[in-house]
Amino acid sequence: MSYGSNAKILRINLTTGSIETETIQEDFYRLYPGGKALAGYILLNELPPHTEPLSAENVLVIANGLMTGAPVSTATRYVVSARSPLTNGYGESEAAGFWGPELKKAGYEAIVIKGRAKQPVYIWINDGQVEIRPANHLWGRTTLEVQQTIRSELGDEKIRVLQTGIAGENLVRFAGLTNDLRHFNGRNGMGAVMGSKNLRAIAVRGSQRYLDLAHDAQKLTNLGHKLAKQVRNHPASWDLQEKGTPGIVAPLNTAGILPTRNFRQGAFELVDDVRWEAYEKQLLTARRSCYACAVRCKREVKIEGNTSPYGGPEYETVGAFGPNCAVGDLEVIAKANELCNAYMLDTISTGATISFAMECFEHGLISLHDTDGIDLRFGNAQAMLAMIEKIANRQGFGNLLAEGSKRAAEKIGGDAHFFAIQVKGQEFAMHEPRGKYNLGMGYAISEIGADHLVVAHDPTLANADSIQFKSATALGIRSAQPPLSLNMEKMHHFYTLERWGSFEKVTGYCFFGPAPRSFIHPNDVLESVNSATGWGLTIEDLLQIGERATNMARIFNLREGFSRKDDALPIYKNVFE
Repeated sequence: MSYGSNAKILRINLTTGSIETETIQEDFYRLYPGGKALAGYILLNELPPHTEPLSAENVLVIANGLMTGAPVSTATRYVVSARSPLTNGYGESEAAGFWGPELKKAGYEAIVIKGRAKQPVYIWINDGQVEIRPANHLWGRTTLEVQQTIRSELGDEKIRVLQTGIAGENLVRFAGLTNDLRHFNGRNGMGAVMGSKNLRAIAVRGSQRYLDLAHDAQKLTNLGHKLAKQVRNHPASWDLQEKGTPGIVAPLNTAGILPTRNFRQGAFELVDDVRWEAYEKQLLTARRSCYACAVRCKREVKIEGNTSPYGGPEYETVGAFGPNCAVGDLEVIAKANELCNAYMLDTISTGATISFAMECFEHGLISLHDTDGIDLRFGNAQAMLAMIEKIANRQGFGNLLAEGSKRAAEKIGGDAHFFAIQVKGQEFAMHEPRGKYNLGMGYAISEIGADHLVVAHDPTLANADSIQFKSATALGIRSAQPPLSLNMEKMHHFYTLERWGSFEKVTGYCFFGPAPRSFIHPNDVLESVNSATGWGLTIEDLLQIGERATNMARIFNLREGFSRKDDALPIYKNVFE
């Protein structure tokens, strides 16, 4: 028996309609124990090189982490992987919420989807029973409408629905996925891959308990209780519970590293209108959580007096549609978030691509003729909202922006490529690498393009007396380093933390759980894995699992023609000289 695992992969071919179950052997699972590692292995071995990302031949892998669904705070995440239509390389996006734990309850560790259905379909998984059902009536509808329809159709309001949206149907290259309308696999265009397969949604219901799979259920339960109590005793997790991710807007602005006007500035003159205190006063209605998580970092908001079914904007969304587009109206930012989630657009790439277009407009590279008469200047909130609609529906100028900033810049020409703030085709998240050098290294060499979750950000390990630094010593971190250093010791930080961050993506832990970023000490992470599996691993074993997953993703990119020249930040040009 393989403890901690259902030992089953669901395999579906939408072209033939075949549904099969594969059993995973324990020796294999110890090397590739879920999430990023399992998905990477499957893609490397089953996806032919140079497969067109939006073709029927692309393989879509959805893989739970080893710990996903365990009664331990922040162990909720799953990975969605395929060849990315945005970068043409290894594609990967993680999300938390309740869908991953529900898939585990239904009896599966992963789903491998191949082929393309002749007509729109959705998949229904109910405690090991699987159906491919028609979805013509779901096509062209918002994510809220689709979730409501599926739950009504199947007669159960507790069904968990993972879906793409209208943007995915229209093959927008940065279309994402959502589960329960509030949790998102935003990056790398995985929603476009799902849409290209005529697959609108995957609905799941299960009844199995994770503890029934665990090697030592009592020890795992006790650890879960202990960690839940620690949330309020750690400054990072407590701050997340109180403010959520929007709490970092003001500190980044004070530090001069809040991306503003397409990363041309590091401070926003209207920051007081978009900081946490304004968010709490104007928008906040409630706090929510993911499965079995005591952090409760999710925000519920009201827009124009009505509670939004799509939840509130995270920091990345506030940053992308706020300072980076020079919009200082939280109601508009929340509306932009709602539109993206209804259509299922990645808020980071959408906001960043619009800010790219705004800079092109202000420098005369595009005109009103190009933008369908929209005055696409920084600060024009209504223009920003209009462009979201156009991108999702691939209408007019939105059809070009739906290709992402890199492809759009190539089409526009001139100096436009200087304004596309991206790596490998994926737009920067709302964190400034010129103020955090390890973050910059992560942006540059990440296999999925610019990604802010490669390593813990530099300030985490800048103070040797901090609780965060002290917890990192268990990983082999030796000395504190300032954010603007890039010496050999800092590179040791990067190497260690990259392996640790990759391991989190293998096991299903959220970035807001394990140290050094947050409250779960590495030794407690280790205890949770060994309690679940009985494998008797060490911290170094965990790091090696993470490194193996990263290496497979890099090998995938090498196979697709990537080289060292692609591991670079964009070139900055001062166009004001």
